[in-house]
Amino acid sequence: MKVLVIGGGGREHAIAWKLAQSPRVEKVFCAPGNPGIARVAECVGVEVGGDFAAVRTWAKDHAIDLTIVGPEAPLVDGIVDAFEADGLKVCGPSRAAAQMEGSKIFAKDFMLEAGIPTGAAQYFTQSAPAIEYLETLSAPYVIKASGLAAGKGAVVAHSLDEARDTVRQMLDERVFGEAGERVLIEEFLEGEEASMLAFTDGTTVLPMSSAQDHKPIFDGDKGPNTGGMGAYSPAPVVTPELEKEIFDTILQPTVDGLRKRGILYKGILYAGLMIGRDGRPRVVEFNCRFGDPETQPLLMRLDTDLAEVALAIAEERLGEIELRWRPGASVCVVLASGGYPGSYEKGKEIEGLDKVREDDSIAVFHAGTAMRDGRVVTSGGRVLGVTALAPTVREAIDRAYTICGRIRFDGVQFRRDIGKKALDRLAS
Repeated sequence: MKVLVIGGGGREHAIAWKLAQSPRVEKVFCAPGNPGIARVAECVGVEVGGDFAAVRTWAKDHAIDLTIVGPEAPLVDGIVDAFEADGLKVCGPSRAAAQMEGSKIFAKDFMLEAGIPTGAAQYFTQSAPAIEYLETLSAPYVIKASGLAAGKGAVVAHSLDEARDTVRQMLDERVFGEAGERVLIEEFLEGEEASMLAFTDGTTVLPMSSAQDHKPIFDGDKGPNTGGMGAYSPAPVVTPELEKEIFDTILQPTVDGLRKRGILYKGILYAGLMIGRDGRPRVVEFNCRFGDPETQPLLMRLDTDLAEVALAIAEERLGEIELRWRPGASVCVVLASGGYPGSYEKGKEIEGLDKVREDDSIAVFHAGTAMRDGRVVTSGGRVLGVTALAPTVREAIDRAYTICGRIRFDGVQFRRDIGKKALDRLAS
């Protein structure tokens, strides 16, 4: 079959890379793609946006059998509804289901009503009452823009002054535009973070292996949050017993609860969790798609045909699928532009990519790259995701960082402690 991937980042590179390995897939297309994706798929310049008319017409004209949507924005805007209205098979949640990421207030209200374990919260549309509420709390303060803010709409303020400034920036200065018209102030959850993703067709829920992201820019979880500076899978903090609890109390009840509301959630459900000191999981956030960079190590470990899984989701027969995982551990280290997550320069030539011998256990996934005069250059904040699979976490870390040492561009920055929490937990 012919498969179209929507998106052009590291997550979409990993999806296209995995699809290209499927014996069922004749050809992979990607809109818009990037130079790395172009090595495993045909990148097409069709417009993705608006009412999705251009990309729908392209998919019909090219007899696309299945479309997989990577980023959250088109999902929240209703690309799945548009494709299905044209009789096109697509893997991803509908506009109504994508509210689980598109509106943090919708998601929080749903969790509280459905009994999904999460932190307490209140939301505000004006800064004065929001600040008044903040003054009843103690640091740290969690402040979130309700809508999509490219992974930068959640702030953990460590002082009341910082919290007040954050609220004013979101509600008065509208730094996140419409996404920040409503602001959620949440209970701060302590513990260790973990990511649990699942495939679902609205009834059957198949959990993926566990993973752990690294949001802050600097080692030791210091500095401002980013879209993710690296990830590994599996995450030792998620024991087999805890994995079952997450399925029983969070993943399956969420899909069932949405279905009872008349919302069939099909696609990938991402639960960002905090594992408390008591060992119990609580939901920090839901995403309506594959995480980035969790996708990179997860798909490197997935031993089941991704095309088969995605098609079964679209056809609502996921119960026929059994997920298999490659043994060992995989680690992804993100190479970012200097200055990220603040301002950064683009167009820096990337050297050393030709020195990396890629296979099914080593890959350099392109996140923010472009071609200029026949050379690969930087075009985003997160540039590359160096990903490696090995028998142990330690070996996977070593393999990934060895490859990082071969790749250079002006201003490159990356964390040097990706996977350390796994090593610490395994040692203890």
